Amino acid sequence: MLPTKEEEAKLNRHKGDIDELGSAEKFIKSLLSIRFAFQRVEARLYKETFDDETAHLKNSFLMLEEACKELRSRRLFLKLLEAVLKTGNRMMSEQSEELDALFKHADVKGTDGKTTLLHFVVQEMVRSEGIRVLDSIMGRIDQKSKNRTAREKEEDYRRMGLDLVAGLSTELYNAKRTATIDLDVLVTSLSNLSDGLAKLKRLVNNDLGTDEKGEKFIHSMGSFISYSEESMKELEEDDDRVLLHVREITEYFHGNVSKEEANPLRIFVIVRDFLGDVGSCVQRAEMSQSP
Repeated sequence: MLPTKEEEAKLNRHKGDIDELGSAEKFIKSLLSIRFAFQRVEARLYKETFDDETAHLKNSFLMLEEACKELRSRRLFLKLLEAVLKTGNRMMSEQSEELDALFKHADVKGTDGKTTLLHFVVQEMVRSEGIRVLDSIMGRIDQKSKNRTAREKEEDYRRMGLDLVAGLSTELYNAKRTATIDLDVLVTSLSNLSDGLAKLKRLVNNDLGTDEKGEKFIHSMGSFISYSEESMKELEEDDDRVLLHVREITEYFHGNVSKEEANPLRIFVIVRDFLGDVGSCVQRAEMSQSP
């Protein structure tokens, strides 16, 4: 709500009774008697919101970093991708190297017009994971489990496998959340913080540097400037490191990324949508299991 230069000039030219002005004009005219009053207000606002802004950026960078780790380390996710890749490449004439192309193949329907390649893979994954975990557990705690009928074993495998595959979204919690991040917003926020710090330093070191009346303001901002410079340095290092991790994870799944991505975080959007499809397959399998 700053006054324009014309409004400032008009108020400064006013030499009549101050009571002739409205309350808003009186207030602004008083502020204009203070050197760099509006810049000081802006600096105070920057200081008040600085910690909240940096905390938001740090949390976003941390989430991105954790998302990259999840995609590289979650065994079940990697096993599911391998199964989709192998099954898809056996069925398709063209091999898929990028995740989005691979997942499009996974959506191809069978002869019944309902069952997709992904649904088939999820069913197989449910059984194999159920066997892997349940046999290991039963073998350790109950030797009598060997007396289960083949049908009972299949039901147990299916139930355990469904729970495991259904939990994949939880294992990739940060990867799914990262799909909602707008990288441009993060970059803009970081740039705005940097610009605000530069304006504050210019105000303190140059504009008010020779103003004795500004000593109190300069003193109060001195320690904050040192603190904010250190915080900005950490944020910029976080930004560089996390974007490197994102580029590495994209190349890990897509191969050499030669051209600039319109959305560097697109891989997380692809994974989120894929997990949604996996969840639908699991729900369908659960429904078919219900009596």
